[in-house]
Amino acid sequence: MTNRPTTLGELRKLPGYAPGAKRRSVKDELRANILQKLEAGEPLFPGIHGYEETVLPQIANALLARHNFILLGLRGQAKSRILRGLIDFLDQEIPYVAGCEIHDDPLAPLCRRCRDLIEEKGDATPIAWLPRDARFVEKLATPDVTIADILGDVDPIKAARSGRALGDELTIHYGLLPRANRGIFAVNELPDLAGKIQVGLFNIMQEGDIQIKGYPVRMPLDVLLVFTANPDDYTARGKIITPLKDRIGSEIRTHYPATVAEGVSITQQEAWVARDGGRATVEIPDYLREVVELVAFLARDDKRVDKRSGVSQRLPIACLESVVSSAEQRAVRNREARATARIADVYAALPAITGKMELEYEGELRGAENIARELIRSAVGRVFSHRLESANLQPVVQWFELGGELKVPENAPAADALAQLKKIQGLMDHIERLGVDGRSGPAGMAAAAEFILEGLWAHKRISRNEERGFHAERPKTPEPREQQPRPPRRQFN
Repeated sequence: MTNRPTTLGELRKLPGYAPGAKRRSVKDELRANILQKLEAGEPLFPGIHGYEETVLPQIANALLARHNFILLGLRGQAKSRILRGLIDFLDQEIPYVAGCEIHDDPLAPLCRRCRDLIEEKGDATPIAWLPRDARFVEKLATPDVTIADILGDVDPIKAARSGRALGDELTIHYGLLPRANRGIFAVNELPDLAGKIQVGLFNIMQEGDIQIKGYPVRMPLDVLLVFTANPDDYTARGKIITPLKDRIGSEIRTHYPATVAEGVSITQQEAWVARDGGRATVEIPDYLREVVELVAFLARDDKRVDKRSGVSQRLPIACLESVVSSAEQRAVRNREARATARIADVYAALPAITGKMELEYEGELRGAENIARELIRSAVGRVFSHRLESANLQPVVQWFELGGELKVPENAPAADALAQLKKIQGLMDHIERLGVDGRSGPAGMAAAAEFILEGLWAHKRISRNEERGFHAERPKTPEPREQQPRPPRRQFN
């Protein structure tokens, strides 16, 4: 806003701020702005994928109903990102009494300091403008959070410096919730707050005010409260107080991507794969992106992985970043300006997978790395079936059955790897099914051919191990049974 008012008198001359004008609460402000976005057909939460038909309409309903709400979901479901995106529904800036800790409305001040200042200076009271980014206050709930952190408490130092009695309202040190006045207050992992802290939120949830310990003062704050929680904790058996749960207007469930395509789009948006200033350009084939995403999908359905903890979307994001790093490292070592990620790079990204899975007892016995390898193999098998279902790969299988073996070193230059792979009869005839042709260069062609071999191994049509690489297990010929002398027959009289 240009030529913004700097005093209360100048502010009162603006439309909507004149004496007697109806004041708009933060929930009314959010409601009006979201209606405007809906009418203009603008996306409500740019960058949030997979929630267009489920979560986002429910959030819009909650805001239109002026509800405080909670997002329930497992880790890595964009809950915090959604809450931070709520600031886009606030006005660009709002006026407040300059120097006020709780950003008091100049036309309806709450704190004693602002009331005294306006009474003393009148229309000359200085006004400042608060941008919407500063109207979002977020707190991660931990067991050590105190009621003073959230609401406030007496400040002996302020009392001593000002020469006031401890019971004076001007000696209050405001907590995070009052400092979120005229904005949004978000609490992540709400059930982790101690019970007495949850009780301290009752008033603000129902009556719209808070009571600060030791002061006979009620402050009707203007604030939207939003929360996140894990569904297992947000139950009668969990750590949430039922009366607080009853006061939350809307309960909205988040979820993981419903389709691989949605997951790929999220991972592509969030993963750091465009390595600016790198020594090599790394390309990621579409089929490999699907493999990385399917690892997370399969892990979420695996009985050896803890369902209560979930498998975060950070798993495919971190995995894809590691895949690119592995391919980049290989290209730099071989002095190649262009590289294509290979299936071997997915196995090299195991450390980005194992740390993001909480295992059940059976999984712990098996080991995180072994489970991750099995998930990659299963993911390769599914992508292989989808893309090469009708391909006749029997000539490739026969090449191995006739005694052929191939081991492609992980750090082999693309040209060397391609030269070795071309020796396998019929293999290169099918790389076009993966979107690869001669224009893809040696790196792209080698990556596609190696993926086909990995898919054959995933379907148990050929074998693979660390020592021999890809090969075919020859059926064992049965050993001749040793001729044992027959026992004499018993004669019966």
